[in-house]
Order: sequence, then C-alpha cells, then structure tokens
Amino acid sequence: MTQPTVVFFGPDGFRFDSDKNKIYLRTLLYSTAKRGQVLESLHVSLQRNESKQNFNIWVYGEKGNLKRGSGLFVAQEGVTFDHHFLLPEDGANFQFLSGTYRLVVFAKLVGEEKPKELMAIILAISESQASQLSEPNTGIYYDWGPDQQAYHSHIDKKPELEISTEELLELVVKNKI
Repeated sequence: MTQPTVVFFGPDGFRFDSDKNKIYLRTLLYSTAKRGQVLESLHVSLQRNESKQNFNIWVYGEKGNLKRGSGLFVAQEGVTFDHHFLLPEDGANFQFLSGTYRLVVFAKLVGEEKPKELMAIILAISESQASQLSEPNTGIYYDWGPDQQAYHSHIDKKPELEISTEELLELVVKNKI
C-alpha cells in the first residue's frame, strides 16, 4: 500500500440521515507477487489513548461507482481506489475527539488465517478542530505533504442539503418510505 494522499474522518454521506462517522482514504494497493494477490477484505482500526474502534465495513471504487468490498484482485501494477470504512450498523457512533490517533489499515488475503497490517498512520485532532467536528456535516481532511513527509489537516463543512417539498415527495414515492 502506498502512502494515502488523503485521509478523511467525518460523517458518512452514503446513508440517508446517517449520523455515523466514517474513515475515507485514497491509496494504491499493489502486489509484490508476479501473479498478484486477492484481498478478501480490508478494514481499519482507529485508536486514541485507550479507545479503539474497528471500521469493518469496506466500500471502494470511484464516486458514482462504489462497491461493497467483498474481494479484490490486486495485480503487480496495482489498483487505485477510494476506500470508505464504515461502522457496523449495530454499534455506537465513534466521536472524533481531540488527541493523537493511530490509524491502521489491515488486509485479509485469501487463504491467510489472519489480517496483515499494511500501514499505520499517526494523525492529530486539535481542541479547536474537535470542537468544530461536533457540528453537523463537518469532517476533517488530512492531505499528504510530500516535501515535509507529513499530513496537513483542514476542517470541511458540507452545506446543509436543501430539498423542496416536490423532491421529498418524489423520494417518498420512489422509495415507498
């Protein structure tokens, strides 16, 4: 796995009315084996002090063409995708508080008994950023700075989605809510 160019902690935009957080990253996965390898699954573990949370639902692809992770062939040349890691539905939400985080990416290869650690990344959230992250539709991006070999963070707030009554009725009819 190459150094992710971007990492995101924040709200999941996939699920309608979801208040659950997710982790997103973009990276190249490659294989050192001539014939490539098959990933059975990916997941990430996020740890801050004594708190640890696995984000075990893996979704990958490009915007508009995302797939639920259920195996991926990785050739020697590699594959680049957006990787979204979501919380399980039956669990509580994970709040991004101030502190230093250790994000670990794990891959389970077909035929292997245990997942392998691909990479560990250290990221920080300041008190000020944590305060902003408590607001709705707000996330934090970490962009890789190749010159300094470090991540640079910034807060991003997604504007509230305004929906007209007609659009809401159309959604209700289509989804039979």
